[in-house]
Amino acid sequence: MLKIHFSGEDILRTRVAPAADPVWELVLSLHLLQGRNRDPLTANWRRTVSRELRQDTTSDQLRLLFALSPPRGYFPDFLTPYASVDGFEAGLDAVRSTPSGLLNRDLTVLATENTLPTSAAALARGEVTALSHLAESMTQYRSLAIDPYWGRIQAAVEADRTRRARVMLDGGVEGLLTSLRPAMRWENGVLEVRDYPHSRELHLDGRGLLLVPSFFCAGTPVALLDPALPPVLVYPVDRLGGLVPADGSGPAAAATSRESLAALLGRTRAAVLQASDDGCTTGEVARRLNISPAAASQHATVLRNAGLLVSHRDRNTVLHTLTPLGRAMLDA
Repeated sequence: MLKIHFSGEDILRTRVAPAADPVWELVLSLHLLQGRNRDPLTANWRRTVSRELRQDTTSDQLRLLFALSPPRGYFPDFLTPYASVDGFEAGLDAVRSTPSGLLNRDLTVLATENTLPTSAAALARGEVTALSHLAESMTQYRSLAIDPYWGRIQAAVEADRTRRARVMLDGGVEGLLTSLRPAMRWENGVLEVRDYPHSRELHLDGRGLLLVPSFFCAGTPVALLDPALPPVLVYPVDRLGGLVPADGSGPAAAATSRESLAALLGRTRAAVLQASDDGCTTGEVARRLNISPAAASQHATVLRNAGLLVSHRDRNTVLHTLTPLGRAMLDA
C-alpha cells in the first residue's frame, strides 16, 4: 500500500492536471502493449499497434524505449518529467535535459530486474546523442500508437476532469480526494492507494499533489519512486468504450457513425448537446429543457452512441460531457 500524507498546506496545493498528459499516456501505453492484460476496450488498439510496429522498418529503433518501459514493476522516473504537464514538447525537452546522475541512478535501479540493451550504457552516461535518440523514439512511437487515438484519450480524461471539478465545487479538495475511491481511500489526512505493489509512505511536505487522470493507467495508480521529485499521482479513468482511431476509420466504425448521426436530427437533441457543454446530469438536462428524465436519458444515449457525448455514472446520477467531436459540432 502507498500512503500519501497531507498537511493543510498540501490540501491547498493539490490540483488535477489540466488535460491528458501525452508523455504519461505514451509510457503507460507501452506497459499495456507489452503486458498480458486483455482488456477488451484496448484489444483493437493492441492488435493495430502491434501490427503496425511489425510493418514499420524503423521499429528496431524503439528497442531501448520498450526496454525502459517494462510491463510490470519499476520504470525510470526521468521518462515522465513533471514538465510534461505543459505538453509533449515540454516533456521531451525535459527528457533531453536529464542530468547524467539521475539517468545513471534510474537505469541502475531498472537493471536490477531487467535486461537492458547495450545502448542503455550511453544513455546512463548522459550522452547527448543517446538522449536525442530516445526523444526521437518517443516521437516515433507517439505518432503510431497515440496520435491516431488522441481524441478518444482526451475525451475520457476531460470527462473525468469534469466529474472531479463538480465534486470539488461541492466538497472542496477533501471531497475530490474522497471521490477517488475505490482504488484509493482518503481518511484523516492520508490518501491510501490500495493494491500498490510496494509498501511506501510519501510525505508531501507542503508541496501539494498533482493528480493526473490517465487513459492508459491500468488499474493501480502510479507514483514516482523518488520522493524528492514534485509529487505526482497518476490514476485510471473510465475508458468510455473501445479505443478506435479519432477519425473513426474502418467499415464498422463508419457504419455505426452514419447510423447514429442520422438519428441526431431534431431540436431537442441539439439542446441536450448544448446543455452538456460544461457537463450536465440527466436530471439537470430534464429540468433545463422541461422534458422527462426518461426522455433526457434517451436523447443522451443517442448522442453518446454517435460519439458526441460521454457519460459517467456515480451512484444515482449520470454526468454527460462533450467529446471533441461533440464540441466541434456544437461550435460549427
